[in-house]
Amino acid sequence: MSALSQFRNLTQRLPQTDLMPTLFIGHGSPMNGIEHNEFSQSWADLAKHIPVPKAVLVVSAHWYTRGTFVTAMDFPSTIHDFGGFPQALFDVQYPAPGDARLAAEIPSLIHSTTVGLDHDWGLDHGTWTIVRHMYPEANIPVLQLSIDYTKAPEEHYEIAKEIYGLRKKGVLVIGSGNMVHNLRMLSWEMIHGGGYDWANEMNDKFKSLIANGDHKPLMNYRSLGSDAMLAIPTPEHYLPLIYTLGLKKEQEEITFFNDKAVGGSLTMTSVLVG
Repeated sequence: MSALSQFRNLTQRLPQTDLMPTLFIGHGSPMNGIEHNEFSQSWADLAKHIPVPKAVLVVSAHWYTRGTFVTAMDFPSTIHDFGGFPQALFDVQYPAPGDARLAAEIPSLIHSTTVGLDHDWGLDHGTWTIVRHMYPEANIPVLQLSIDYTKAPEEHYEIAKEIYGLRKKGVLVIGSGNMVHNLRMLSWEMIHGGGYDWANEMNDKFKSLIANGDHKPLMNYRSLGSDAMLAIPTPEHYLPLIYTLGLKKEQEEITFFNDKAVGGSLTMTSVLVG
């Protein structure tokens, strides 16, 4: 049975509760935002099998800031934060509304740090390339929460725990990055599929720790050896995973999907919690 088939079977038998699931999504290339491929199709399929959210809050690898901020405008812009891609990608607009009232509530939930209300950022490609496949009508409010680069993984984990209550209010919280992300070692020969041994081994290690609920080594990833440093040369694509893990309760189910390496040094492996 394929990973996506397993995912469908699980979501179909999930009990109906008031608690929204939470996700970590490997977003990969910006081209996934306009291509209909195995990854974008699974995002679209996913949205059909989970409750329709009242709002979506994304922790994207591409909003990496000093301090923590949440987008608070009524109509966030579509940010094309990349270069060297076809014009069709730059032409995309994802006109989802924001939710200023929800944004104003989030700082009151987070006690471990100060959260600023941002009116300048918008939706970067770590967000819209995924969400436009999930909710193509752009009729669900979308917000972003930034990643403070001055904070340790444990501090990000704590922030995630503090916003757990959003899951009870119909908010779908998504961490958007990649577990293994080393663009300097990208192999064009494996761009459509395949990973270096170290990339596959570290991805399997991460999955094993996630499945076992062993979050401490994942936060202290530097202790996992030299291969971990190849997988995570910089932390911005990895830290969204820490948010998803912080939002998980002990007894919740974990499902992996899009579990594939591409380009040798990047994995699309994604996690559904709940």
